[in-house]
Amino acid sequence: MGILVQNFNVVLPYFAVNNNPCSSDFTLHQARFISRRNRCFKFKRTLVMAQNPAAVQQLKVLNKHGEKLVGLLHETGSMEIVVLCHGFRSSKETSTISSLAVALENEGISAVRFDFAGNGESEGSFQYGNYHREVEDLRSVIEYFTGVKRTIIAILGHSKGGNVVLLYASKYHDIHAVVNVSGRYNLKRGIEERLGKDFLERIKKEGFIDVKKRTGEVNYRVTEESLMDRLNTNMHEACLSIDERCRVLTVHGSSDEIIPVEDALAFSKIIPNHRLHIIEGADHRYSSHEAELASVVLPFVKECLRSAKDAPQ
Repeated sequence: MGILVQNFNVVLPYFAVNNNPCSSDFTLHQARFISRRNRCFKFKRTLVMAQNPAAVQQLKVLNKHGEKLVGLLHETGSMEIVVLCHGFRSSKETSTISSLAVALENEGISAVRFDFAGNGESEGSFQYGNYHREVEDLRSVIEYFTGVKRTIIAILGHSKGGNVVLLYASKYHDIHAVVNVSGRYNLKRGIEERLGKDFLERIKKEGFIDVKKRTGEVNYRVTEESLMDRLNTNMHEACLSIDERCRVLTVHGSSDEIIPVEDALAFSKIIPNHRLHIIEGADHRYSSHEAELASVVLPFVKECLRSAKDAPQ
């Protein structure tokens, strides 16, 4: 189990564990969400500033490889926590993730956002692909909090993080609410745009492909092993293994320029206990739709929270 290090000399309180899942009578349907300003206006201030910035605590959790994963805990004193996962070549500081953490905090729900190994402030080297290893990073964070008697009420991931939380739910069945924000269904797509049409031939020949910036500087290296990790990760098969008691919310922008909205529709067809929201006009990063995103995610999390509390002990 990982080790938590607080930078603010604040000791986490111990809470009773609630192992009851959200009730399994979650309505199975698809819903197309049309953004309306009057519906999400109340979330505007939420996304600007946390109510109590002093409650944001830095933490470090050891993963199974002995690497320190650095995160930020938005502590409200609630026994329940939502774990937030960033996307490809990103970090816990990305606006999509940090704004959701603040929105949850302002609703009295604790949230933790952390950097996967090799990203942001966490130790380790960046690897392309790496989906299953990031699942284990998430596992280390979850095990820490359950070890100190906190309840993980939901896990949420954006972009690649959406794939990670779905893969987690397919492997481990201890989390009963998952939010997939703009995750990719077909992992064989999107590679050619980054690596070029002949990427398989090149990587077989050279053993790696360097992805460069416009300046010519190497941005990151893709090894054959890491490429095959992505190509061999089958989201369709994984999603079929998600327990039907696990509630899954997929949110996607209709104007996503990175991952097509069709991927969200594909998830909705195969995940049994699933709800789908399409945010009209939103791009991949929800650049001007963070309030709408919060207005979809918060009610879902609160619904799971109420169900957990109402479940018989």
